[in-house]
Amino acid sequence: MKRPRMINRKGASLPTIRRLPAYLQVVRQAEQDGILVISGTTIAEELELEPIQVRKDLAVTGIAGKPRVGYVVKDLIAALEHFLRWDQTHTAIIVGSGHLGTALLGHTEFRKNGLNLVAAFDNDPVKVGKKFHGIKVHDAQELTAFIQKNSVTLAILAIPTHEAQEVCTTVVLAGVKCIWNFTSLKLRVPDGITDVLIQKEDISSGYAVLSVRS
Repeated sequence: MKRPRMINRKGASLPTIRRLPAYLQVVRQAEQDGILVISGTTIAEELELEPIQVRKDLAVTGIAGKPRVGYVVKDLIAALEHFLRWDQTHTAIIVGSGHLGTALLGHTEFRKNGLNLVAAFDNDPVKVGKKFHGIKVHDAQELTAFIQKNSVTLAILAIPTHEAQEVCTTVVLAGVKCIWNFTSLKLRVPDGITDVLIQKEDISSGYAVLSVRS
């Protein structure tokens, strides 16, 4: 496999990063269809984007296509997965095993992209000990010990808003470096900690756009 050239993760804009998974999905499908080479124009047409935007986005991964030919599909997949760090395993947990939490536990694409969900946590004794999609629900009191024992790097919060800040503080102090926040609260990390990344998914905002524009 031809290795990508220089990788520019820090220089990549958030809109570019958000588009890369869509490119990867298109290219993975092309591989399944037996296609060996794909052009930026083909990817752009599939996603209704401008070809120049696609080529500019792909450039951050370090890969270079051949003029009037395109990209070798297997090399482009490898470049995208490597840039997104989806070729690595990220040990993760979900805090909250309600409707959203259990739905996320069953999302099969996570493992395909390197996200290894190893446990769920809840403070409801009725749920503790049960398994959802093969993943066991643990008592929330075990959070700190489990994170430290299993080197968990990412925590997904799917809990009521009023519990979110306390849980955020707990998992950060336990060693989690990334938090995927599905609550409506803007979370704060404890004072003095600067190397934690929080990504907020505002489902209500997304629905607001759909309802207003429909």
